[in-house]
Amino acid sequence: MPLFWRVFLLNAVVLVTATALLLGPVTVSTPVLLTEAAVLTVGLVAMLIANALLLRIGLAPLQRLARAMTTTDLLRPGTRPAVGGHGEVAELITTFNTMLDRLEAERATSAARALTAQESERHRIAQELHDEIGQTLTAVLLDLKRVADQAPGPVREQLHQVQETTRASLDEIRRIARRLRPGVLEELGLTSALKSLATEFTGPSLPVRHHIAPDLPPLGENAELVLYRVAQESLTNTARHADATRVSLALERTPDAVELRVRDNGKGVDGAPEGAGIRGMRERALLIGADLTLGPAPDGGTQVRLTVPTRHRSQ
Repeated sequence: MPLFWRVFLLNAVVLVTATALLLGPVTVSTPVLLTEAAVLTVGLVAMLIANALLLRIGLAPLQRLARAMTTTDLLRPGTRPAVGGHGEVAELITTFNTMLDRLEAERATSAARALTAQESERHRIAQELHDEIGQTLTAVLLDLKRVADQAPGPVREQLHQVQETTRASLDEIRRIARRLRPGVLEELGLTSALKSLATEFTGPSLPVRHHIAPDLPPLGENAELVLYRVAQESLTNTARHADATRVSLALERTPDAVELRVRDNGKGVDGAPEGAGIRGMRERALLIGADLTLGPAPDGGTQVRLTVPTRHRSQ
């Protein structure tokens, strides 16, 4: 039955009942007696309660749908609101669920295109940094060395300082190029890439421990790239924002998935809004059908967990 007719009939029952009472043997004196006022008040309260209960039951599915609308996040796909009620209410909930399915599919497709374009652009920039700027600075270093060998003593010292500055700049450019394009991932695989990443972020104030399981199943190029990028972004956030003194990186195999965990002992998220880096991790996880959770670690700090399913995965 349509919602309009159900609400109309509920109110019609209340009004017909009130009219029947007025036309029945019940009379009202002038002035109104206390007992008559009490009877009318009780009857009115009873009808209002009955009307409220009936409307509450009839509109409950709409309230559940409204809560689902306010909490839905396309980056965190979850359960759909249960289809309840009758007529237009059930049709509205079904339409909402269909719309969510379509939006999530469209977002996954657009995210895949965007991330593919992003990786291509990173590859291009890294190649230019390595081939153009890297080679130019290498040539500058050779020229500085030749000039320093022929220069007098005081000038030679200054040229050596310029050499060291140039060499440091060249190392920084190479480091940036490696982050933009994980060549070690393409050449040596995920295990070596994650170990290299942990070594890269390890410093005197932030040791990075790593544990990579030796029996990882084949994951496919996209899944390995997502695992690497999530680990890279997690370690970057820890180094920049967490004020941590230690961090661990683990990649382990479960019966039907591969699980990446990055855990630190820093100050935690503290309800801070998610930035572009975390949203990027969520989009990458959706791209391969993985589950990403970010929250407090068991012993304090922050833990990032990425679970990549392996059953029925196309290679």
